[in-house]
Amino acid sequence: MANILDYIRELGNNTFQKVKLNEIDNLIFSRLSYLPFESIKLEEKETFESIYKKMNSVNINEYNMKQDKELIELVGTCNRYKNLIVTDYYFSRDEKKEKQFVAITIHLENGELYLSYGGTDNTLVGWKEDFNLSFMLHIPSQLEAIKYIRKISAKYNLKMHLGGHSKGGNLAVYAGVFCNKKIQDKIIDITNFDGPGVDKTVIENEKYIRILNKINTYIPQSSIIGRLLEHEEQYIIVRSTQISVMQHDIFSWVVNGIELEKLDKVTNGSDMINETVRNYLKATSPKQREQFINIMYEIVTKTKAKTFKEFTASWTKNIGIILKSYKDISSEDKKIIGQMLLSFFTAAKDCIKEKII
Repeated sequence: MANILDYIRELGNNTFQKVKLNEIDNLIFSRLSYLPFESIKLEEKETFESIYKKMNSVNINEYNMKQDKELIELVGTCNRYKNLIVTDYYFSRDEKKEKQFVAITIHLENGELYLSYGGTDNTLVGWKEDFNLSFMLHIPSQLEAIKYIRKISAKYNLKMHLGGHSKGGNLAVYAGVFCNKKIQDKIIDITNFDGPGVDKTVIENEKYIRILNKINTYIPQSSIIGRLLEHEEQYIIVRSTQISVMQHDIFSWVVNGIELEKLDKVTNGSDMINETVRNYLKATSPKQREQFINIMYEIVTKTKAKTFKEFTASWTKNIGIILKSYKDISSEDKKIIGQMLLSFFTAAKDCIKEKII
């Protein structure tokens, strides 16, 4: 089955005049903000061709996924994308603020912009910020997303598309909601590729209601991450060749021509996990979730690993450190961990019981 890489191989030499901008281009643009831009020296304006040449020497281990290296090679050498200009790369990672943010602006041939918000990278702090969504109304990268769209709107004053994958999709929606009406009027569409939704209070905000008809959300058939939090818009369900949480990988999404292959409904497994998480959130308070996540994060960071690659490189050693760290925490912290795990397993058991009955 074809994926986005096959799409570029087949149609990459067609201009946008011949094959119009479509949802596959949108998906590709949303992924390009994941590239290891911090590993090269970027000029104020670069083309994807020049970016590819610079990234040609970047080690495969510096890419978020190995397919990203092939993606930039195809994008940087095909007629469709290679001459598109990329500007305003912005990257921020702050362990103290528990923030991980990245975005780029792609200048399309028709004079429109595509603001690509990056998702979570391989750093532990990036994942910690994701978990903070379960108890924080505004995480730091969401606030950065608003600043970014304000800056781009003021700098270029052009119509724009917003998009992102995973957390990047959430950031695209968040930026579109909380920018002012003048900027909202410049937004053509907002695309969330399997990213979490937003808090219920955001759904009820008039700013969200005003932009709702521009929001499109794509999820694979067994989506987990893309169904977290609240979505008022209808999902577009697409086929993935992977299973369970691995379907979050957009390189597994099936491409038919210039479209993603659509399905009518999600799997029962996706529904069960979604219901379990919802029941868990109802049964616990934001304060409880904050305490639990902070305790677990503190235990994991005792390993001194900054990324998952560093953590898995010394897997046996780090598991030992985690077990020892757990042993050393206070009885109160152990109680909090126990209570939260019990709440989750109870939510899962209740969900399974409801499905059986």
